[in-house]
Amino acid sequence: MTTTLTIDPGMTVLPPNSPLSALNAVQPPNSNRMQIDSTLTYAVDAPSEFVFLIHAAHGMGQALVQENLLIEPPTPFRTYADNQSGNRFLRLQAQPGTLKLVYRAVVDRTLEFRDVNAPEVPVHDIPDEVLHYVMPTRYCESDHLGPNAAELFGHLPQGYSRVQAICDWVRAHIEYRIGSTNATTTAREVFMQRAGVCRDFAHLAVTFCRALNIPARLVSAYATFAEPPPDFHAVFEAYLGGRWVMFDATAMSPLDQIVRLANGRDAKDVAFATIFGPARMLAMSPDVLLLNHNPALA
Repeated sequence: MTTTLTIDPGMTVLPPNSPLSALNAVQPPNSNRMQIDSTLTYAVDAPSEFVFLIHAAHGMGQALVQENLLIEPPTPFRTYADNQSGNRFLRLQAQPGTLKLVYRAVVDRTLEFRDVNAPEVPVHDIPDEVLHYVMPTRYCESDHLGPNAAELFGHLPQGYSRVQAICDWVRAHIEYRIGSTNATTTAREVFMQRAGVCRDFAHLAVTFCRALNIPARLVSAYATFAEPPPDFHAVFEAYLGGRWVMFDATAMSPLDQIVRLANGRDAKDVAFATIFGPARMLAMSPDVLLLNHNPALA
């Protein structure tokens, strides 16, 4: 993975409860303005390295208006962006005690036109940088679930409608059950046990797509919910008609109210926190508030 290491010029470190000052910035047409207020708290037993993916992404249907970060106790950190994915990483070393991060941002989220007639791209025409999103990965064993995908969806017309049919099937046959899976659960296990959470729904949909030679990738996100779970959200994108198109296999959040964090082959690429050392999470609250809704996107 090729990365460029930089200190993020848009990031400021502010005292607790400092207001976000850019709420009067001009909002683009056909966009929803979202405010993120995300808090993560950890107990650190010995010096530990943390790698976070909690920064809202730049581009890809959203514009970052403002962001700030609070780290308690004050701790040196650095950020870098991956050149290929655009994912924005935060790295720091925490000392023993309690570590608290508060990330706040204002993001304008634009939903692009959804072409329900978008075709699947033949393997021969899949771009080089997209081709690896057809391959099986640790959590998305498309090679094992290939016969199941062919039986369930192989007879359907190709294109956008087939990916939507995959989402509909996953939502109808997989029970959303908190605590039914863990960090090592794979798509094949979810298919067998018929229960999971948003990450598992997305993994299974990605796996079915890849088994049908449709490039697909996982997307981690902040999102609004009618009944908010205390967690980040996972959706996925399929490569259709020469572009990435977002889907939510859970249908828990409107697509125009999802703020992208990161994208990758599966959960190992987009985990919001990776810890090297004896530390454990005490609490988290990735809250999202819809500041200004554009009815045209409803």
